[in-house]
Amino acid sequence: MSNETTKPVNAGFAKILPVMFAFFVMGFVDLVGTATNYVKAEFGLADGTANLFTTMVFFWFLIFSVPTGILMNKIGRRKTVLWSILVTLVAMALPIIAYVALSGTARLVLIVISFAFLGIGNTLMQVSLNPLLTVFVKGDKLASTLTLGQFVKAFASLFAPWIAMWGANSISAFTYTNADGKQVGMWWILFVIYFIVGILGYVLLAFDKIEEPAPDAGTTTIGRCFKLLFSDRIVLLCFLGIVAHVGVDVAINAQAPRILTEHTGDTFTAIASSATMVYFVARMIGCFTGGIVLQKISNKLGVRICGVIMTLSAICFAIFTLVPTNPPVWLFWVAVALVGFGNSNVFSLFLSHALMYRPDRQNEISGLMLMGLIGGAIFPPIMGAAADVAGQFGGILVMAIGCLYVLAVGFAYKVLESGKKPVEA
Repeated sequence: MSNETTKPVNAGFAKILPVMFAFFVMGFVDLVGTATNYVKAEFGLADGTANLFTTMVFFWFLIFSVPTGILMNKIGRRKTVLWSILVTLVAMALPIIAYVALSGTARLVLIVISFAFLGIGNTLMQVSLNPLLTVFVKGDKLASTLTLGQFVKAFASLFAPWIAMWGANSISAFTYTNADGKQVGMWWILFVIYFIVGILGYVLLAFDKIEEPAPDAGTTTIGRCFKLLFSDRIVLLCFLGIVAHVGVDVAINAQAPRILTEHTGDTFTAIASSATMVYFVARMIGCFTGGIVLQKISNKLGVRICGVIMTLSAICFAIFTLVPTNPPVWLFWVAVALVGFGNSNVFSLFLSHALMYRPDRQNEISGLMLMGLIGGAIFPPIMGAAADVAGQFGGILVMAIGCLYVLAVGFAYKVLESGKKPVEA
């Protein structure tokens, strides 16, 4: 591939900095795992019920992903990202109102509504922000650059549980009593902090001048987009890969602390809350490593490595949950680290393959691929329900489905390389 296809279109770090900052705002969506555990404890909710909160966030990818791709064809990618940040700011503001002014059921209802806004805003952002990077980087460098964006996004994911735990233990303002009778401090300070950061992200991008391709509504329709998904095997397989990635990501984010508490007796705030942090540290390391390594190896090898590591994680989790008494805690931490590291580059690998496969329809492809984030709404409630019925081992079996899909595609990668010719839908 020539250098012409990989050099930046808009040169200069100052140009891409606001875009990368928007990736940090994109990471706000991962606070749902942390928030779910605190809300679950506050209202005494079952695993299956609590995991429905993640459904409230990721369900909207099914509804709005494709329409957002069409919207980009009308107003452009940058403007769509700006709208997404505004919706995300609403999502950050609602829990603040809930904890300052409300209590009981009214508080819970407003939190659920905020999760819905968080999902809608993140849908708009994911669909528009990822293809916005193609303005700066194209061709073989796209996967590693997308991974760099995910690395920045992971910082927001990592900071959320730390901020929440600090607020819960150190800030006594607006203290409440959870269902176990425990006094909990201001864990929701993370919404306040992220609200301020979100405003900064909006201002930076609003004043950034990006020379993106002119919007073109053309003849794009929702029906035409879905015809592309179901008539092209490669597009469909990449879509399912993203479903698997996000399903595993969100399910483990929410479920890992409960796996540890149920098998060791540790309290949530003492040790178990560290599970989410370890997961995101491992994911950050994976993204950082992927940003370098994916420039030197093929996508095929990248998917294979990710699939093997994720499957090893599922095996470790399964063994840990099957030990009846005193399970080896180190095995749990190994499993968390492996799934965080292995799953960190799956999204970029499948998305970049799909975008490069159909560069003529990138906005529509982005909408279709990001609709795959519905996996974040599908896996957690099923995993939670399975855990309620068959213990945490049942939940791990659900997670393993996503891991095995990535593994299978990695070792049968020719299905992504030798599919039928693109169909003009």
